[in-house]
Amino acid sequence: MRLFAIAIATVLIAAAPPSSTQPVVLSDDGGWCWFQDPRAIVLDENRLIVGSVANGRSDPDRKGDIEALVFDRASGKTTRVELHDRLGADDHNVPAFLVRPDGRLLTFYAKHGAEARAYYRISEPNDPTRWGPIRTFEPSPKTRLTYSNLYRLPAENGRVYDFFRGLNASFKPSYAYSDDEGETWTTGSVIIRSPAARPYVRYASDGRGSIHLLYTEGHPKDFDNSLYHVVYRDGQLRRSDGTPIRPLAEGLNDPAEGVRIFQGDADHVAWCSDIKLDADKRPVAVYSVQVGSGDAPPGKAGDDLRYRYARFDGERWADEPLAFAGERLYAGEDDYSGLVSIDPDDVRVVYFSTNADPERGTPLKSAADGKRHYEIFRGVTDDGGASWAFEPITRDSTADNLRPIIPARGPGGWTALLWLRGAYRAYTDYDQEVVALPLGVGDPSGRR
Repeated sequence: MRLFAIAIATVLIAAAPPSSTQPVVLSDDGGWCWFQDPRAIVLDENRLIVGSVANGRSDPDRKGDIEALVFDRASGKTTRVELHDRLGADDHNVPAFLVRPDGRLLTFYAKHGAEARAYYRISEPNDPTRWGPIRTFEPSPKTRLTYSNLYRLPAENGRVYDFFRGLNASFKPSYAYSDDEGETWTTGSVIIRSPAARPYVRYASDGRGSIHLLYTEGHPKDFDNSLYHVVYRDGQLRRSDGTPIRPLAEGLNDPAEGVRIFQGDADHVAWCSDIKLDADKRPVAVYSVQVGSGDAPPGKAGDDLRYRYARFDGERWADEPLAFAGERLYAGEDDYSGLVSIDPDDVRVVYFSTNADPERGTPLKSAADGKRHYEIFRGVTDDGGASWAFEPITRDSTADNLRPIIPARGPGGWTALLWLRGAYRAYTDYDQEVVALPLGVGDPSGRR
């Protein structure tokens, strides 16, 4: 019999001291998908919260648990909190978080397109280990919901938005909103209509009155994607320069109504990875492109993925090559890369996963086992992306290092580089640890 099912289940995990140059293991079993945010938040001078989905690696009773990992850098320990008992072993079910003005946390999560509802919980004030009951929100009976992205806009009297996929079984980006800090929710509408089945979106907010959208026409295995940008502000979806397109409630009639950053074709298929804002609140984007696979059948493509970097200067987008991303993670999802993230506090800095030399594209072979593995690199540009300097964060690994994320620095000026370490065979089949490399004040590299 399992104890504490549905209720809070807390486990303390021993960790390396915060001063270590080795990553801290936050969980021995975890994973996350890429289209939910924020999945990690630095809460205060010592605590970090990270969302994860366990896959039953060492404990079958945890398979499909939705978990919050609360790391305390002062003690070097992690508290694992069960948010939902065995919802489903699918990394798309990972929770997103938002910090309310009263110190409570809001979390949203959902099954991967299997239900009409989202699940949400609200924590006790300033205590991410204690949560209120599970509640549900159903945007419509026909909704098939996945992904959650939470943003609060003080300029709209504190309205909280959840951007998700699947209103009315559309498989399209959609939204709901709350005017009482996430206690109750109102259904919005579809925000991007497309000739393709599933547009993908990454979001970023200025924390005041704007939310930026970086998006494609569809899933890259279904459509030769280009990449686009719009920004939401004052009730309107707008082009990158602020020109209104139409109200959010009406949504885009076509992806091309936004600003095209990259033109895709059969041999250059884009997929959005991250978007952040620079010191002037202008968007910066990173994304992957599958190169040269136009004639390859599904499952035989994806041998050459590339990362790119784009910045908006107030008038136009400048788009530049970033690094070789290596090959697909597994056959059948030929566009799945190790992924790339932008440092939200310094958009000159990116962290990415690749199993190729980032400059030459040659396979990375580990000296430890002679096999090809994905490693984490830090990239820095001082000229808007025209040239890059790379530093390895991991090297000569015996397991893959995937999906790096870095939350904004919190009080005390610290953050952590987070990634997944282990084997990833599919979004329902993975054997990974969640690891973190704490970064202190004035420590941009992860090396102390």
